[in-house]
Order: sequence, then structure tokens, then C-alpha cells
Amino acid sequence: MLLSVRRKERDLTLDDLAGRLGISTPTVRKLLEGSPQVSIGSYFEAAHLLGVPLFDPEPQRFASIAARTAEIDALLPKRIRNRTEAIDDDF
Repeated sequence: MLLSVRRKERDLTLDDLAGRLGISTPTVRKLLEGSPQVSIGSYFEAAHLLGVPLFDPEPQRFASIAARTAEIDALLPKRIRNRTEAIDDDF
């Protein structure tokens, strides 16, 4: 449920979140509902992307973790493209 709240706070649509996670929009819906059919890796990636700490027993540290996550997210590319040209690495 916290993932849904954070998605809305960040003004991400389901399609935006799906694109950032590299999964389909129906899978994002299942993830936000807490479906056990979604891989645990997708939950970890979504939690990181949305700034939701999974293993932090101290809730007062949430603000600093969210700030650090925002810093890391700012460094990551918004989109990844595959290279289309061949790389000639022969010597």
C-alpha cells in the first residue's frame, strides 16, 4: 500500500512506473496490490525507485533515506536505449 501512496506523491502514472521498472502496466497494478505473482525483485526495484525503505526499523530515518534515494535517482538515466551499431573490438 505504501508503494501506491509514494507513486501518487511522485506523480508517476502506472505507465511511467512500468517504463522505469521495465515491466508491463498490468504487472505494476499487481505489484501495487501486493500480488504474490510478482517477482520479489520487482518489489525491491519499485521500493528503491519510489524511496520506500524495506528494512529500516527506525521510521524517523525515512526522510534522510528518501533524500538519499532522490540523489541517486537524479544520477540514473531516465531511459535506456540499446546500441544499434556494432562495436568493433578486434585488435
